[in-house]
Amino acid sequence: MNGYTGSILRVNLKTRKISTIDTKKYEMWGGGHGIGSAIFFDLVKDKAISGYDSGNVVTIMTSPLSGTLAPAVSGRTEVQGVGLQSYPVEWFTRSNFGGRFAGMLKYAGWDGIVIEGKSKNPVWIDIRDREVKLVDAKPLWGLDTWETQKKIWHRVTGLKSYKDWMEVGKSPRGERTTLKPAVLTIGPAGENLSRIASLIHDAGNAAGQGGFGGVWGSKNLKAISVIGSGSIHISDPNALMEARLWAKKSYSWQPGNLTDKLGSHAFSSNPSQGSPSTPGVKSRPSGCMACHKCCRRKTELGGNESSCVDMFFYCFEDAKKHGKQTTASLKASDLIQKTGINAFELETVIIWLKTLHKKGILGPGKEIDTDLPFDKMGEYEFVEKLVTQLETRQGIGADLHNGAARTAKKWGRFEKDLKSGVLALQYWGYPKHYDARTEVEWGYGSILGDRDCNEHDFMMPCYYSPSMNALAGMETYISAKEVSQIIAEKCKPYNDPLMIDYSDEGIYSEHMAKTVAWHRHYTRFWKQSIGYCDWCYADFVNPYAPGYRGITPEAEPKFLNAVTGKNLTFEQGMELGRKIWNLDRAIWILQGRHRDQEVFADFTYEKPQEGHATYEIPYVMTVHEKGKWKYKDVGGRILDRSKFEEWKTKYYTLEGWDPESGWPVRKTLKSMGLDYVADELHSHKKLGRG
Repeated sequence: MNGYTGSILRVNLKTRKISTIDTKKYEMWGGGHGIGSAIFFDLVKDKAISGYDSGNVVTIMTSPLSGTLAPAVSGRTEVQGVGLQSYPVEWFTRSNFGGRFAGMLKYAGWDGIVIEGKSKNPVWIDIRDREVKLVDAKPLWGLDTWETQKKIWHRVTGLKSYKDWMEVGKSPRGERTTLKPAVLTIGPAGENLSRIASLIHDAGNAAGQGGFGGVWGSKNLKAISVIGSGSIHISDPNALMEARLWAKKSYSWQPGNLTDKLGSHAFSSNPSQGSPSTPGVKSRPSGCMACHKCCRRKTELGGNESSCVDMFFYCFEDAKKHGKQTTASLKASDLIQKTGINAFELETVIIWLKTLHKKGILGPGKEIDTDLPFDKMGEYEFVEKLVTQLETRQGIGADLHNGAARTAKKWGRFEKDLKSGVLALQYWGYPKHYDARTEVEWGYGSILGDRDCNEHDFMMPCYYSPSMNALAGMETYISAKEVSQIIAEKCKPYNDPLMIDYSDEGIYSEHMAKTVAWHRHYTRFWKQSIGYCDWCYADFVNPYAPGYRGITPEAEPKFLNAVTGKNLTFEQGMELGRKIWNLDRAIWILQGRHRDQEVFADFTYEKPQEGHATYEIPYVMTVHEKGKWKYKDVGGRILDRSKFEEWKTKYYTLEGWDPESGWPVRKTLKSMGLDYVADELHSHKKLGRG
């Protein structure tokens, strides 16, 4: 099995039984998310259980490209199970993280890990090649994520220097390595069962969305440590190396080309960009295993190898004014990584608390009593106290550890704050990311799924690039018409140039239904199952490529086939993504999903969009009006309820689902080999009619 080890580790924390699953049984799903969903469906009989239930199964999956030289894919790990963060239903959900965990797991001989049951006492899983043990974690309980990893490194390596050779496991061949174990762990927030607790690996790699830190805490699982000395069999090493060199030569920044196209989301970034948010501060780039882009950053002031919102969640005021970070915001980044708290949720919580404080509703002796020092807002003292209360469930943290949605419900503010938009939870209790009123395929994909989708594929060329250029008073380096043509070429099998029409009418069209369907299928397979990183793929429009045409869809199958020896086409991968999307849909339906639930928060339909939540960036997007393509500011609009409902009917019909319920019909599932899924839906009277 080229690219695979052939074994999936299965650990039952309750019985302490350690066994294996033959990867061949699930290989047809590709890897990562596909395998995780298939295993969850098979092992969890009652799909409607709580994320806290001991019967909840958590899968941690790699892909055939994990641990290889394939760029921007080697280091991704997919996590799945019933989550805790979504509201009002704890949906079956996903998260993922980067770093070196996936590669190390493969080197140890495992394609993934399945966690079942609940341990009586705190434990951590110690994996050394094929040797697996459950170890007492009482000495680790209460430690933050960085302290936990250091303790485990020392236990596994015997306090040796990281440059020294050490034997791995008890193999008679005496395999050795100089690497320290890859550790995935929870912090105090997860131990205290927070619904917004993350899983943390190394300094700044987090599986943030979904509340999996709280799921692990409920299972008394503190950490998983893995160190491996094996290798991965590559079908055609020369083809893999040639593909990487091809990508570097044809689609990446080259020395001497210092042109930075504002807002571009190219296959690689310009390393000369440095740290624009912290000028004059020493910093260095950091990347996941085999990555060429190195989007993470470490500064001398903090922000240890974090990225994006992890780095900026506490600098919203300063970012609006100057796009700069403070020492407090960088220290805050390290704080939440050590504590194990979801940065995006915490950013929204802080903005919400600040608004309620300004209204005189929240504060010492107020309607909502708290001793948080709002006079220190923006300084480290404020965020430190908030995080401490949240992780220990003390003070206002006794409520907030359940997340903003459930806290608002308890405080009697949920409906009013969602209606006004003061609490910007747009879908399933998750904070609004890119706005469903403007960057609609992001919002549509999120409400049709289980969480904020957090997938930047269309957002970069269709919104971010033209908006950033407009903000800078510059012309976008490529016309809207050219963008539509390039994306039409690349979005197989639809190849529809009107897929990126974000006009007031275009967002409700059958073309936008194709956009969302393509996006759901692409991400379910190529990103979340094979593991291609969201910061590099899909690469539609690339300023460093000939004709600005990016590396998608040539690269995705090129790397996969070089490793596995298969001859999978891009379109076949898309069809597998459709199959995985339908399997996930079936799980949500068994949890109670119906068309009637797939509606946005009231403010989406009633309150005009006012710009990006954190940064003062306009919403200039690609639109097609009066037969012509152009860039246009679409900010300030609302979604029309009735038109969105009509759009849902178009989308359900395109997917082969019952328009009345949003449930797949037997014919659709059968065409993908999912007869057994149709049977289970039928047994629960939840199979679509048609």
